[in-house]
Amino acid sequence: MTEQEPVQPKAAAGHDGGAGFPADAAAAQAPVEDGAALSLADPEAVDTTLRSPAQRSRTFMGILLNTALANITTSYLWFALTFWVYLQTRNVIATGVIGGAYMLLIALSSISFGTFVDRFRKLAVMRFAAGFTLGMFLLSGVMFLLTPEASLVDLTQPWFWIFSLIILAGAVVENMRNIALSTTVTILIEPDRRANANGLVGMVQGLMFIVTSVLSGLSVGLLGMGGTIAVALVLTALAFAHLLTLRMPEEVRAAATDAHGGFDLRGSIAAVLAITGLFALILFSTFNNFIGGVYMALMDPYGLEMFPVELWGTYFALGATGFIVGGWLISKFGLGRNPLRTMLIAVIVMGALGAVFTLREWAWLYIAGIWLYLVLVPFVEAAEQTIIQQVVPLQRQGRVFGFAMAFESAAAPITAFLIAPIAQVWIIPYARSDEGAAQLAPLLGEGTSRGIALVFLAAGIIMIVAALLAFLTPVYRRVSASYARSTTDMPETA
Repeated sequence: MTEQEPVQPKAAAGHDGGAGFPADAAAAQAPVEDGAALSLADPEAVDTTLRSPAQRSRTFMGILLNTALANITTSYLWFALTFWVYLQTRNVIATGVIGGAYMLLIALSSISFGTFVDRFRKLAVMRFAAGFTLGMFLLSGVMFLLTPEASLVDLTQPWFWIFSLIILAGAVVENMRNIALSTTVTILIEPDRRANANGLVGMVQGLMFIVTSVLSGLSVGLLGMGGTIAVALVLTALAFAHLLTLRMPEEVRAAATDAHGGFDLRGSIAAVLAITGLFALILFSTFNNFIGGVYMALMDPYGLEMFPVELWGTYFALGATGFIVGGWLISKFGLGRNPLRTMLIAVIVMGALGAVFTLREWAWLYIAGIWLYLVLVPFVEAAEQTIIQQVVPLQRQGRVFGFAMAFESAAAPITAFLIAPIAQVWIIPYARSDEGAAQLAPLLGEGTSRGIALVFLAAGIIMIVAALLAFLTPVYRRVSASYARSTTDMPETA
């Protein structure tokens, strides 16, 4: 990767004057006034006149499809690891710890990821992440071949945790590509089409869930974990090779930035606080991740208790088509005049779905609830991305997206680490006891997974209350007004 040249004083004082982010610390920390015109890209680093919008859009589609293949492969191996661990141990603590560790590692590393995205060219960052992931998956394959399987599934031995950590490391670093992808939307897509582009990102994520949930279940059931790792290696290598063929000439060089080192926490915080209400936006997005931690820990165990592993992967894929529908709706119709309002409405409905889709142990209710829930997920994610792309200059977008990912990801492991042991030790045994089953039956019906259903119900209610309260806050009104002014005042890029 080729690092940018140091920021020169004239660059800070050049284009758009005080509308951008000057290099001097005092100015960089000063909040940007609502409605101020923001220069989204360093004009000396990004030249959108080199190609037409249609040509840039085709390049974006190539990057998007490549990222889709990489995400599918990573999720394929990740889902398979979760299925394999639960089937070998029947322990939700193990799946909860793995899921929580994944989100915790993302939270701890996202600031660094965002810093590197700001400091280097976006395709260079993507290539580095792809190569690292390929190396980690190769190492996991070697370890699987050399370690007896009985040792790998023994939670009291270090080999299980080392094996899982290697796969986790490859999966986590792959997320650097997603931060870079969000910044390529700013470079390649016209401002009035960014919400639609973010909807396409949501469709790709839906495709990832469908493909990986089907393939992971079938793969674990038919090929075993060793064969699954081999497939992941081949697909990761193909994605890496294709990425080497892509070009993005609009990014003449890395945008001038004040990012320093490999972990610019101070700069990330400054970038967030420099935009009025941006931190509140990240808090709003975190509402979704709170309940996400509960699902992360318990959704697969619930499904695997209801279906065989091969069928559970297929049924989850059916539910995941909702992700594609949600992304398509955004790509077709956008997010409306106020993406923040759209986001909070989606969070409220998601909370309601999470509260009711396991009230009875009915397969159709569970799958329908997952489908509707995943229709709404792209609205939450695309709303946040669209607002950040609209109000944050390119030279700081990497750190803002990284900070948002770190902050939001931290919510999920907290709930996963708390809920999984509580559910395993207290709630599930209570719900399966004669006394507990009798008490829960009027509300949750009968079945082996009533304890998990009780957790889902409580989490969904909390989500609804939190989002309703957010509507009443003054900061919601300020962020909404700031976004509306920025869409009017911000200069369009050619």
